[in-house]
Amino acid sequence: MTTPKQPIRVLIVDDQEPFRAALRMVVDLMDGFEIVGEAHDGESGVALADELAPDLVLMDVQMPGIDGLEATRRLTANSSGIRVIVLSTHHAKEYGGPALAAGAVAFISKSEFGPRTLAALSGSWGD
Repeated sequence: MTTPKQPIRVLIVDDQEPFRAALRMVVDLMDGFEIVGEAHDGESGVALADELAPDLVLMDVQMPGIDGLEATRRLTANSSGIRVIVLSTHHAKEYGGPALAAGAVAFISKSEFGPRTLAALSGSWGD
């Protein structure tokens, strides 16, 4: 008998409510994903991640306080297995390399982020 797979626990970190709402919609469309929290800036995102231990963080790049790149560095530095997808309205040319260097598993333009993208990325992680 197989045991049901635990959902991927998701934390959304973005300073703009409309983008958090859009990300919520995408995650809610996905089977096997569960939103465990939301934060409006990098510092509270790092604090919430420490508290909630999500599997995945959807991280905006530009936010007040510490930006998404620094927040990603902090989250991935402790080797807790947290995965971060960095999202931005800016192009990959500008932030893609720095996002990956900070420890993100991917950089995705917000306009390209959707259920298919999330499914493709999560399918490549394995267990």
